Amino acid sequence: MIQVSRADNSTVGRWWWTVDRWTLAALLTLIGFGYVMMLAASPAVAERIGAASRNMFFLRQVVYLGLAAAVLVAVSMLTVKQVRLLAWAGLAGAMLMVAATLVVGTEIKGARRWISLPGFGSLQPSEFLKPCFAVVAAWLIAEGKLARRHGATVLSVLIFGVIGVMLKSQPDIGMMLVVAAVFFAQFFVAGLNLLAVGFVGLLGIAGAVGAYFLFPHVQARVARFTGEQSENFQIEVALEAFGNGGLLGRGPGEGRLKNMLPDAHADFVFAVAGEEFGLVMCLIILALFAFVVVRGLVRLLGEGDLFVVLASAGLLTQFGLQAFINMGSTLHLIPTKGMTLPFVSYGGSSVLAIALGMGMLLALTRRRLSRAEDER
Repeated sequence: MIQVSRADNSTVGRWWWTVDRWTLAALLTLIGFGYVMMLAASPAVAERIGAASRNMFFLRQVVYLGLAAAVLVAVSMLTVKQVRLLAWAGLAGAMLMVAATLVVGTEIKGARRWISLPGFGSLQPSEFLKPCFAVVAAWLIAEGKLARRHGATVLSVLIFGVIGVMLKSQPDIGMMLVVAAVFFAQFFVAGLNLLAVGFVGLLGIAGAVGAYFLFPHVQARVARFTGEQSENFQIEVALEAFGNGGLLGRGPGEGRLKNMLPDAHADFVFAVAGEEFGLVMCLIILALFAFVVVRGLVRLLGEGDLFVVLASAGLLTQFGLQAFINMGSTLHLIPTKGMTLPFVSYGGSSVLAIALGMGMLLALTRRRLSRAEDER
């Protein structure tokens, strides 16, 4: 337990007494689960693909999660103004790299979403778009609403349109839908009238229908979900894994179906948790995600800064929605989507981007004594 005096006026001292330590503890606990699940799931995947070492994925994820924890804490120490500047810089860099994937990106399964970087492997720039755009959009919407700078609101819509075009070109329809959902949630929190809410909802339904008819991989996933296609191997194995785990699981390392799941360490890591640690552990993981989201929203009830409210609501929506999509698709509640479980699934881009977003959330929701403190 960190011992810091309330009289300590250093950066670390001020941070410790103003940050939401309960949310920080929940996020660090999820990072801890990430280590445990990589140790449980990744050796089987590495062995199946013939990797040089059974611990290849685990050792990489040790580095990624260590960096994620450092990013989480470092970003949470920033002021509101610094978070806003970081988001603008991050958004500009991420958009440039997403555009670059369309030209020099690595193509995997028909999609260009990754850039190869020396010493890092494959980087997915679109992951960093999500938290940075949520903060930038929040600032532009707040400026448009409070300062009557309607050009700021129009600019947020234009940036969203450019991002949507780039993600559609990769294509990454799931990521585009998440960004759209977060953007709509921020407008809703800002006071969008019910008529506009209904119109945007109809646009969302139309977009989903359009994606179904325009993209074959979307049709295939929906067909597998509805049972029109019998080829649904990963979901069948995942559901069997949950059944094998029962209430308390088979025990650490005792899972067998992870040897059959191609993405046991990534998209289907929740199924490995279900088989080896049982329903109890799955509920604990679910409770941690719910705790972060609910506690964050409750803390916003007393917040008077519209930008902080919109940015935090966007980041929380993104965090909770990503967790829901991963767990829901693993449990066959929704069509499958290649989206990681925050901090628990394997992936350097994912864990670092999520750490960036949650660090921004912790920074924005810190207790502030004065407006001047935000601008330092």
